[in-house]
Amino acid sequence: MSAFVELRGVSKGFDSASGRVNVLENVNLEVEQGEFVAIVGYSGSGKTTLVSMLAGLLMPDSGSVNVAGKPVRGPGPDRGVVFQNYSLLPWLTVFENIHLAVDQVFSSETQAEKRARTERYIELVNLAHAKDRKPGQLSGGMRQRVSVARALAMDPAVLLLDEPLGALDALTRGTLQTEIERIWQADRKTVVMITNDVDEAILLADRIIPLSAGPKATLGPAVAVDIERPRDRKALNHHPEFKRVRTRVIEYLLGSAAQRRASQAPRQIPIALAEPLEGT
Repeated sequence: MSAFVELRGVSKGFDSASGRVNVLENVNLEVEQGEFVAIVGYSGSGKTTLVSMLAGLLMPDSGSVNVAGKPVRGPGPDRGVVFQNYSLLPWLTVFENIHLAVDQVFSSETQAEKRARTERYIELVNLAHAKDRKPGQLSGGMRQRVSVARALAMDPAVLLLDEPLGALDALTRGTLQTEIERIWQADRKTVVMITNDVDEAILLADRIIPLSAGPKATLGPAVAVDIERPRDRKALNHHPEFKRVRTRVIEYLLGSAAQRRASQAPRQIPIALAEPLEGT
C-alpha cells in the first residue's frame, strides 16, 4: 500500500545564465496519513521548490508526485498551503479572506453553512475578536494565523507549510509554534512543513527529514522524534531524545555542506607530482 503523500525519483531544474541548474535530484518521500513531517535544509537548497511541487505550482522534470494515490497535476483544494509572506488580500477583512476560500471550495453549501465554517476556523486560531479587521490592521503573527485558518477552512487532505514562521520575531514565532501544534492535535491533518530551524522541527514533527545542500539537493535519512506530546519548549532542551535528534540532523546537514564544498573546489595538482618546467 502506497503512502498518503509520495514523491518518487523527483528531479527539478531551472534555466540560468550559465545553463540548466538541477535544484533537486532523485528526491524520494513518503508521508503517512495524519503524520507531521518536517523537511529541514539550508536556505536556497530547494525546500520551496519541493513544497511547490507538492502544491502543484511546479511540475517535476522527472519522477512522480502523488497525494492520496492520485498524481498531482496542478493546485487543488486537497492541498492547503501556508506561505511565509501571508498572501492575504489587503482590501478584505479576516472573515472575508477566509470566507472567500470557503466559498470557492464549498460552493454547494448554504450561506449559513459557509459562514459557520468560516467562523469555526477563525475561532480555532483565536482571532474572533479581529474578524472584521483588514490585514493592515493586524500584526505579522495575526496575519499568519489568518493564513493558517484560510488553509484549514478548505478542509484539505494535506497541509503544506512553507517556512510559515520565518519572518516573525522570536516571541511571536514561539507563540505560533504552540498554536500550530494545538491545531494539529485537534485536526490531525497530514502536514509537510518546510523549515530551516531544527529546534522548531523537533518541537512540532513526528519525523524530520534533512535536505542536503544544493544544487542537486536530495533528501537524507529520516529521523523519528520519539518525544511525548504536548511538547514543552523549555523542557525540550534537556530531553535526551532532543539532543539525539538534533545531533543527527545537524551532522547530516553539515556533512552534506562539506561534501558540496569539496566537490566544487578546483582540482589542484600535488606539488610532488608536478612535472618540472623545461630548462630547469
